[in-house]
Amino acid sequence: MHESETIGELLTRRGVSRRALLKYTTYLASLLALPPMAAKGMAEALAKTRRQSVIWLSFQECTGCTESLTRSFSPTIEDMIFNLISLDYHETLMAVSGAAAEAARLAAMKENKGRYVVVVDGSVSTRDGGVYSTNAGKTNLEVLKETAAEAAAVISVGTCAAFGGIPHANPNPTGAVPVSDIITDKPVINVSGCPPIPEAITGTVAYLVTFNKLPDLDDKGRPKAFFGDTIHDRCYRRPFYDKGLFAKQFDDEGARKGWCLYEVARARSPTTPARP
Repeated sequence: MHESETIGELLTRRGVSRRALLKYTTYLASLLALPPMAAKGMAEALAKTRRQSVIWLSFQECTGCTESLTRSFSPTIEDMIFNLISLDYHETLMAVSGAAAEAARLAAMKENKGRYVVVVDGSVSTRDGGVYSTNAGKTNLEVLKETAAEAAAVISVGTCAAFGGIPHANPNPTGAVPVSDIITDKPVINVSGCPPIPEAITGTVAYLVTFNKLPDLDDKGRPKAFFGDTIHDRCYRRPFYDKGLFAKQFDDEGARKGWCLYEVARARSPTTPARP
């Protein structure tokens, strides 16, 4: 891709029509719970902008978040890497390693100063200076601070990065903390989940690329488009819950009628709280 080439020019060069782009942004608008007319605005905005530089850092994690991203249905990983973003650094996915990989990270930071987005999966070790999780001779703590210093925004992908996750649990031998405990001087978007829904990752990045601003966030820093409602809110059995109609077993008459399964869960798990 040419340095000044826009996404629209790139798509044209690859034989992707404007109609195909509009169809694509219609899906994105629906995914992000935006009004139908937003699709046209998204298509126009994407066509005029350059690809977003993204630096992906992996810390105390299991690679599950990357696995989730590569299984994104739409946008696919190919769409994201080759059309919407420039994935300039990702230890798991990039071809180079060692000194060449670190050079790529530093180059992306220099060339896109103030504009690149940092994506982090995994919690950050802080005990004893963070020595319990290192890469390329530097602690995760040092790399995060260095990389995020000139970033436009930081996206914490997965529960470990967003809230500390399993490494943060007692006795927490590495002093693991979420990214937001370290980065306090710029926006941090939490896309939680173990692993997170792949469309939540790609959709959040697509929103940043399209509108050049943060999506609406809830009190936990999560995009409302993906975390504004609970599964309970959207469950097709919810009307039966509200009416007090509950199946008692998976094969009883209530279950066959589609009644709420809350009482089945209570019978199988003593820790399930009482219904309000």
